[in-house]
Amino acid sequence: MFNLEQIKSFAREVGFDLCGVAKHHIFEGDRRFLEEWIELGYSSSLDYLKRNIECRTDARYLVDGAKSVIVCAVSYKNNTSNGYPADHQAKIASYACTTDYHTTIKQMLFELCKRLKEVEPNLSARCFVDSAPILEKRYAVEAGLGWIGRRSLLVTPEFGSFVLLGEIVTTAECDHYDTPYKGIECGECRRCVEACPNSAVKERHIDTSRCISCATVERKNEGKECDLHGWIFGCDECQSVCPYNRNAPYAKNPLFTPRFSPEKMTAEQWLKLTEQEFLEKYGSTPLQRSGIDRIQANISDKYR
Repeated sequence: MFNLEQIKSFAREVGFDLCGVAKHHIFEGDRRFLEEWIELGYSSSLDYLKRNIECRTDARYLVDGAKSVIVCAVSYKNNTSNGYPADHQAKIASYACTTDYHTTIKQMLFELCKRLKEVEPNLSARCFVDSAPILEKRYAVEAGLGWIGRRSLLVTPEFGSFVLLGEIVTTAECDHYDTPYKGIECGECRRCVEACPNSAVKERHIDTSRCISCATVERKNEGKECDLHGWIFGCDECQSVCPYNRNAPYAKNPLFTPRFSPEKMTAEQWLKLTEQEFLEKYGSTPLQRSGIDRIQANISDKYR
């Protein structure tokens, strides 16, 4: 059995800004919401969301006999997070300016697991960073890290929504667990709803057929065109206006220092990049997921 404060101390030592531990739950309410959301067509072309719904709502499908879920968060806010000039036509979401978080956070989780195994050698656990169907935001709420805001992202009181999550699902128990978050939350604020140029932000869920981030990063939506409004990879429109993000501190973990400044790159410069130049400059960032051909295709026709 682990000590809650010891887990949090280890998490801070490996570079996480927040850590909480939740008891395993079966989220039946979230399952019904997800099924209704898919039925209404809001998942658009994101077919993977239609699979493994039972895994998303019950972590025992991922780790047999799961008892606890350790949820870790790290801030990635940087200068780009504050937004772009109105006329900038090559906008990139601020998380994509750093080394790919899948790699970075997975390494941090492995290090945390290593330290936990020094205390409990027979520990059975698995680490996840967007690599499995788990309701990470719901578990983050259960672990006391924050709430799911109107734009469907986790919002933390300390770092806003500019945080990235990673989880360790384990069969070990904790001496006690964090209390699910209960606080002020979003209140009457609707800035994120009003800021979305395509009206993709609904009431705590997203219409992915209208979402710029989905249109630029995920598989292209079928049937419905989505105006990108100058974004070529991801989108921060709904985050940049959030009061919690305006006041949030910049990332302090050096692993999340930006590797480039997209504000300094014009659409014309992106269009001139060769495959080799792209890989040399951006191959270690999330941009590699799309590749230079997709990024160039996302640039408005008037720059061709």
